[in-house]
Amino acid sequence: MASVLVSTTLTGLHFGTTTLLTVLLRWLGYIQGSYLPLPELLKFVLFANFSIVGMNVSLMWNSVGFYQIAKLSMIPVSCFLEVVFDKVRYSRDTKLSILLVLVGVAVCTVTDVSVNLKGFLAAVIAIWSTALQQYYVHFLQRKHSLGSFDLLGHTAPVQAASLLLVGPFVDYWLTEKKVYAYDYSVISMFFLIMSCTIAVGTNLSQFICIGRFTAVSFQVLGHMKTILVLLLGFIFFGKEGLNLHVILGMVIAVLGMVWYGNASSKPGGKERRIYSAPSNKLHKQELSDSTETEEV
Repeated sequence: MASVLVSTTLTGLHFGTTTLLTVLLRWLGYIQGSYLPLPELLKFVLFANFSIVGMNVSLMWNSVGFYQIAKLSMIPVSCFLEVVFDKVRYSRDTKLSILLVLVGVAVCTVTDVSVNLKGFLAAVIAIWSTALQQYYVHFLQRKHSLGSFDLLGHTAPVQAASLLLVGPFVDYWLTEKKVYAYDYSVISMFFLIMSCTIAVGTNLSQFICIGRFTAVSFQVLGHMKTILVLLLGFIFFGKEGLNLHVILGMVIAVLGMVWYGNASSKPGGKERRIYSAPSNKLHKQELSDSTETEEV
């Protein structure tokens, strides 16, 4: 019996389609030439690929409830990275709003929770690699003055090549199904093309959102997608599972997102600490030297 096209290789096709778009945009002149050091490019691709494989493995080896907890854990990890590397300081309201979002999403999505050692390790790898990949999206754009299209133009080809190279082996290891044994039909090809097309917008929106804001904002506001998926599921596939418990969680999560947007945009809501002591000391030294010169 033919097997299905599985996730790692499919993601490689997604980035392959994204690469074609960036090549077209560069040819049309919408993407200008830019530079990204090879070590930083490879580091980014390593984090991104571990994120993709880690999330897929985590979902396979853990219960859905623990998988959702792992996804929620990315927000505090992203906060930690910003505090350590960017010296970001969050206000009390910003911290509480993030906590409210976490509680709300947990209430409406986390049900059965079971975990095993290999599933836990996969979740840890997925959490940290995803948080690092998203942090690097913002970091590289800021450090090298790259636009979202520019950075995607650098990273997408390498991700596509690496995932298409190792994807079939990873997918066979995970599912014991050969990717290329799939019996293609017109309908399956249509949905494959649709998947790749939608993925281009998804990849680009991630780079734009994180580049414009931060990984933490992307994670917090990104859980609106979780709420919408739940709502659409109840609308189109029946109201089984819809109860006061789930509705309460959705309301709490949305209120937390609104609060976060308001709190983080206020002065002091989320800011980088700037240490000016060395420059002040140097300025005082210059004034002292100037005074001594005038006295002479």
